[in-house]
Amino acid sequence: MEVILKTDIKGLGYKNDKVEVKPGYGRNYLIPQGFAVLATESNKKILAENIKQAAHKAEKIKTEAEELATKLSNLTLEIKAKIGESGKIFGKVTTLQISDALSEKGINIDRKKISINVPVQGAGEFEAEVDLHRDVKSNVKFVVVGE
Repeated sequence: MEVILKTDIKGLGYKNDKVEVKPGYGRNYLIPQGFAVLATESNKKILAENIKQAAHKAEKIKTEAEELATKLSNLTLEIKAKIGESGKIFGKVTTLQISDALSEKGINIDRKKISINVPVQGAGEFEAEVDLHRDVKSNVKFVVVGE
């Protein structure tokens, strides 16, 4: 079943992408939730017109994302965590903590667009990937220190 996405869905695609999904997933989840529409001929024509009109806006958004990516690559965040005697942290560092640390620096990024690829088990320096745009991804460094 081919559908046109109305929003970005992690692991599936970005807004205005035509993707192939299993019929049950499309019928029972994507379409009723308003995340996608069926890829009929009329919807494809509407999509083409929308893409044509939004091309200028998309270029501006992409340049803003690239500027933010350079800003993030030069930034190092400090995340505080409780550390035991063995050097391991209690709990774990989450994307919410990284998002809050970025907010303190004046950069608002949704925590769903941040992913930590390596499990953080102790103090040290780590990296998280930030998905700013469909073509722009950036890494932000963060240091875990004891409280």
